[in-house]
Amino acid sequence: MSNTPLIQIRNLSKSYGSKLVLKNLSLDIYPGQVIGYIGPNGAGKSTTVKILTGLIPEFEGEVLVNGISMQSNPQEIKKLIGYVPENAELYEVLTPMEYLDFIGKLYNMEDEQLHSRASRLLTAFGLGNNKDDRMDTFSKGMRQKVLLISGIIHNPQIIILDEPLSGLDANAVIMIKELIMRLSQEGKTIFYCSHVMDVVEKVSDRILLINKGEIIADGTFESLKQNHADTLERVFAKLTGRDESDNETDAIINAFN
Repeated sequence: MSNTPLIQIRNLSKSYGSKLVLKNLSLDIYPGQVIGYIGPNGAGKSTTVKILTGLIPEFEGEVLVNGISMQSNPQEIKKLIGYVPENAELYEVLTPMEYLDFIGKLYNMEDEQLHSRASRLLTAFGLGNNKDDRMDTFSKGMRQKVLLISGIIHNPQIIILDEPLSGLDANAVIMIKELIMRLSQEGKTIFYCSHVMDVVEKVSDRILLINKGEIIADGTFESLKQNHADTLERVFAKLTGRDESDNETDAIINAFN
C-alpha cells in the first residue's frame, strides 16, 4: 500500500442552518483500502459522501483527492470516482446498454471500449439476456446491478458505495463481497457505507464509526473488537449509546402482555 494518502480530509465541517452536521473531520485514506463507514442515522455519513462526490460544493475545511482540491477542481476529481447511491433515478425507458452508453460518454469513454465493457459487465452480473430490455420492467435488484455497473464502468480509482446491496439476492451479495475484495487487490480504494454490519465486518480492512459529526472509532475490526466488543454490531451499539437496545426490545414484547 502506498504511503501517500489518496484522499486527505482536513478539518471538514458542514452546517445546515444552525445544525452542525460534520465537526472538524480529519482523516487520510490510502490506495487499496476498503473503508467501512458506519454510523447511526443523522451521524453525517451521507453528508460526507456527498462532499466526497462533489454533490455538496460548500463546506469548511479541505478535501484533497489525488492531490486535487475539491473546492477548486471538483470536475477533475469526479473523473477518478465511481459512485453507487442506494437509490438513484435510472432512465427506465432506456435499456441497460443505452443507459451505460450515456454514462460512459459522460466520462469520455471511446465507443468501442465502452460497448465492449458494458456488454461484458452486464453478462458478468447476470443481465446479458436483458441488456436490450427496457428497465421499467426490471426488479429492484436488477436495477441495482445496472447502478453498480454504471459506477465502475469507467474503471475509477475510488469507488464509493452507499448501501450497494439493497435489493440484491443472496448470490449477488456474495459476488459483490468478492468483487470488493478483488477491486481492492487491484489497488482500488473502496469507501463503503452500510448498515449491514456483518458485511462491513467481513469486507473492510479499516472501519470508521461516525457519530454526531465526529469520528469516534477508527481501526481494523480486530482492533475495535479487542477494545470494545465481540461483534461490529455490539461495537456500534456500545460506542453510539445504543447498549439499551435489549431493554427496548423487552419493552416492546412486554407491551403485548
